[in-house]
Amino acid sequence: MSNNKLAVLNALDTARTQWYHVTAIVIAGMGFFTDAYDLFCISTVSKLLGRLYYYDPANPKHNPGKLPTPINNFVIGVALVGTLTGQLFFGWLGDKLGRKKVYGITLILMVICAICSGLSFGSSARSVIGTLCFFRFWLGFGIGGDYPLSATIMSEYANKKTRGAFIAAVFAMQGVGIIFAGLVSMILSKIFLQLFPAPAFEDDEIFSTQPEGDYLWRIVLMLGALPALTTYYWRMKMPETGPASDMGRVLDIEIDEEHDKLSQFKEVNKYPLLSREFFQRHGLHLIGTMSTWFLLDIAFYSQNLTQKDIFPAMGLVHKAPQVNALREVFETSRAMFVVALLGTFPGYWFTVFLIEKIGRFIIQLVGFFMMSLFMLIIGIKYDYLKNDNKWLFATLYGLTFFFANFGPNSTTFVLPAELFPTRVRSTCHALSAAAGKAGAMIGAFVVQSYTLDEDSKKIQHAVLVLAFTNMLGFCCTFLVTETKGRSLEEISGEDGGVGYYHDTEMSSRPTGARQSGRMEAI
Repeated sequence: MSNNKLAVLNALDTARTQWYHVTAIVIAGMGFFTDAYDLFCISTVSKLLGRLYYYDPANPKHNPGKLPTPINNFVIGVALVGTLTGQLFFGWLGDKLGRKKVYGITLILMVICAICSGLSFGSSARSVIGTLCFFRFWLGFGIGGDYPLSATIMSEYANKKTRGAFIAAVFAMQGVGIIFAGLVSMILSKIFLQLFPAPAFEDDEIFSTQPEGDYLWRIVLMLGALPALTTYYWRMKMPETGPASDMGRVLDIEIDEEHDKLSQFKEVNKYPLLSREFFQRHGLHLIGTMSTWFLLDIAFYSQNLTQKDIFPAMGLVHKAPQVNALREVFETSRAMFVVALLGTFPGYWFTVFLIEKIGRFIIQLVGFFMMSLFMLIIGIKYDYLKNDNKWLFATLYGLTFFFANFGPNSTTFVLPAELFPTRVRSTCHALSAAAGKAGAMIGAFVVQSYTLDEDSKKIQHAVLVLAFTNMLGFCCTFLVTETKGRSLEEISGEDGGVGYYHDTEMSSRPTGARQSGRMEAI
């Protein structure tokens, strides 16, 4: 990088970690906490919805009420559809209007829709589920905006030595959200269970479903509004990442705007997203970030959204006829909480502490490989694990979660925030995240269908397919590059580094034109 590098960039890349960075991690991280809680709490109460609204006393099989497969998939997956569209829309809008403005809009949308998803018009199954799905779509739409904006904001504020850890720390709040989804559902269902005891379904089919359960699932969903609401004020006080004057205020330094260098930099980096120059420079990286996130989320969301169906096979919960409605919610939530606490949560923080030492590339490769290996073992030995060694089953299952998070679930979030030029960074991250949500929708709408009736052969086949998709993710990782210890401008080639311009072309450019900036017009 030339000695004429813009002062604000030197300041960013050499700045010591300040209190502002910590508050930014918490503020952005609370968005991810809310995202994870809202997306995964539905898994704890979906079986309760089946008992409340789809029990048929005339059914000769005498089974508790169960959401029909298409409705179950839609209830679980509609928020993911909203998330995908929200990522694309708000990612593009974040590059056009600025990160801060759009950040507030997404939060308001999440608060309103989390509350409304717990409300319903009418009392029939059709009206309740219809209202729930409508508002969970728009909830997902707001959640979608949080992905590219949170990642972009942290990448543009952090210095090059701590950037990966900061972005990973924001994303690690997803693990806390998953834990709280299980914890809140577990505590509330236990309270309801103490207040409203009932016989097991096999003892009394009618009275095993407590009508008060209708309040439980609504409260669980509506509580998702609280964390977002509490951070709104602080999120609105965050300065925009764009102008140099704001950067100076953040870093407690005085920086001239260096108008000449800034205008030269803007001129040389004007190429749009849909241009030959972009695809020559960043095309393979974009394909790499989109494909790895897509393949990862097929497995990651399949694991999270189908836990409720796999837990009985693992012996972590009782079979449905052996418990009443509220007890089923309690046992499912408890199992989800334990798996998240012991398997999911540690993986995120291993990434936070080791990402700047090991690097993104190695963590992603090892994570994909280990997920594939453990799922292959589970798939091949499924009947043995299910019937003869349930603790080993639970251990292997937990390890797949650990290596998802100490692996591609974290790094696929970090890499798109670092690999692309400032002006299209939010959009490229949104495209990558949307590809991930397309994979999540396959998990919700396709893979989940193989687990709903708890058929051993179907689950076994699904797990083997997931092992294969993880190995494809391992291969696609070679399309991205290591970003550890490098400035954003060096990574994206905005500084005119080797590999992006020919030497002769570079020598003909003015020195100042080889500069970059996180303050590029947004």
